Amino acid sequence: MAIEIERKYLVNSMAWKVKADEGTRLLQGYMANTEKVAIRVRIAGEQAWLTLKSASAGIRRLEFEYFLPVADAKQMLQEFCHGQVIHKTRYRLPLNSHIWEIDVFHDANEGLVLAEIELENEQESFALPGWIGQEVSADIRYYNAYLSQNPYSTWPK
Repeated sequence: MAIEIERKYLVNSMAWKVKADEGTRLLQGYMANTEKVAIRVRIAGEQAWLTLKSASAGIRRLEFEYFLPVADAKQMLQEFCHGQVIHKTRYRLPLNSHIWEIDVFHDANEGLVLAEIELENEQESFALPGWIGQEVSADIRYYNAYLSQNPYSTWPK
């Protein structure tokens, strides 16, 4: 069984950027987002995936991922996805024994920057870098499936 254990945080400064990689532009859309599952298609450069994720809130979720031809993924984004297609740049930053993934959102979600860290287990300890802000792991508003339907630019300030 494929389990993802991931914690998600708001980013409070761009200090991470000096040590991160050059970033990869991602496009992703959601074909379904129900109480049980979110089904997404994602394109990152010359690779594409179909992902099924359990829709439960929190840091532990089921996740199944399958490679797709990029041409198929583009057609799925165009024909099957509900709501906005998420546009973001993902940066990877190795720190200690983990890799932080920092997502800088574009278009309708411009201004939102999130950092994620995948863990081996829910009790695993790790150091929080100084550029990390509030934890939002259990806040569904920060899930990409939610952002595709309720873009960050439409939230009350």
